[in-house]
Amino acid sequence: MAALDLTTQPGHLARRLQQAHTLLWNTLVSEETTSPQFAVLNAVAASDDLDQRAVGELIRLDRSTTAEIVTRLCDRGLLRRVRDPRDGRRNLLRLTDEGKALHRQTARRAARMNKVFLAPLDPAEQRVLLELMLRLVSAADRGDPR
Repeated sequence: MAALDLTTQPGHLARRLQQAHTLLWNTLVSEETTSPQFAVLNAVAASDDLDQRAVGELIRLDRSTTAEIVTRLCDRGLLRRVRDPRDGRRNLLRLTDEGKALHRQTARRAARMNKVFLAPLDPAEQRVLLELMLRLVSAADRGDPR
């Protein structure tokens, strides 16, 4: 069997794209805060009524990864757990003042990084790429093999 041309393999290209994104993230956004950590901070910033489970579901991370990230962010003083006044068994997540400041700074840097990341494409191509990527991840979330 002949070797596959990896430039025609979506999995290979997805991995390479992730590598490029990680390199840019570490260079232009943060070496201390990872993209998944930012996703947690961003989800918490968007709502006052999220617990750890809801955050993980919202950003599509598994329970153990979400738990690890939340613990790290709490240990860094960026997040805190607060008892839900309506359900004492539930802990809500809140950004600390330091977490709010880091979220704002990281969001600005991430927006700039995304411009650099997508710069090889014109605006119409950028929209198409994002639409196609969203369609693929949505199908994967549904377990739809189409």
